[in-house]
Amino acid sequence: MTDKVTTPRTHGALQLVSRATYVREWLLAALFFICAFFFVLAVGLIFIFVGVKAWPIVTDYGIFKFIGGTVWSSASNSYGILPLIAGSFLVTLGALALGTPLAVGTAVFLSDVASDRVRSFVRPAVELLAGIPSVVYGFFGIVLLRAVVAKFTGTLGFGAFTAWIVLAIMIVPTIAALSEDALRSVPEGIREASYAMGATQWQTIYKVVVPAAKIGIVDAIILGMGRAIGETMAVLMVVGNAPVFPRGIFAPLSTMTTQIVMDMPYAVGLHRTALFAIAAMLFLFSMLLVASVRLLSRMRG
Repeated sequence: MTDKVTTPRTHGALQLVSRATYVREWLLAALFFICAFFFVLAVGLIFIFVGVKAWPIVTDYGIFKFIGGTVWSSASNSYGILPLIAGSFLVTLGALALGTPLAVGTAVFLSDVASDRVRSFVRPAVELLAGIPSVVYGFFGIVLLRAVVAKFTGTLGFGAFTAWIVLAIMIVPTIAALSEDALRSVPEGIREASYAMGATQWQTIYKVVVPAAKIGIVDAIILGMGRAIGETMAVLMVVGNAPVFPRGIFAPLSTMTTQIVMDMPYAVGLHRTALFAIAAMLFLFSMLLVASVRLLSRMRG
């Protein structure tokens, strides 16, 4: 028995296809929709779960006391996260300051300088950094970097400076890969026009290519910031985990993510609620970073 011929509309054009083909394509479209909707649903459920668990910190403790408090101590039932926020941003911004020039320089090298042969082994090496488990970076930081920092500073070696180096290495693959994509998206005709006007290769890169790709590079840096602020295990192993205001880049401190990991095994009651509230704050920070990337992408478009 022959399938009945139907005329579905595909990309604005009418085509004659069998009913079986039409049904198969409809099922595939439904399958792809379910795949995409699953992640939207997952984000919504995680947000609701964390929000519900954290809500008592608003009603029972006070949101301003929570965000603006300067003491985090379960012994005194004080859960101010201002020192944790300060520690998180100190670690993140320092890592960006160290890692961004390295990553953007690597991206420029791969997109406009390196030969195909050199690129064939430099790029896999950079990509390999993204696949190394964070605990390995933590071991590298606590065993080698901490000892070196301790030797030259006379401290224990724990603190923001050691975390900067570890996180800078960790965010390089993210920023470098996205920056390289942005640089490669610059039309070749722009480079040729620059060369035709007598510019050298470095003048073309510095004054033409990088400015043309700057919004994409900023996108990459923001996503690298999200990677840095959310990192937990490697930071936990090198910052010293002291929930106090940072007293310097060589003094122990704590971040929001590390405090959650440190306290969750024994936290109960309001203490546990405060940890969920920290998670909610991290969720909001991530939303702001993603919104920033989306806004910049629209500007680029």
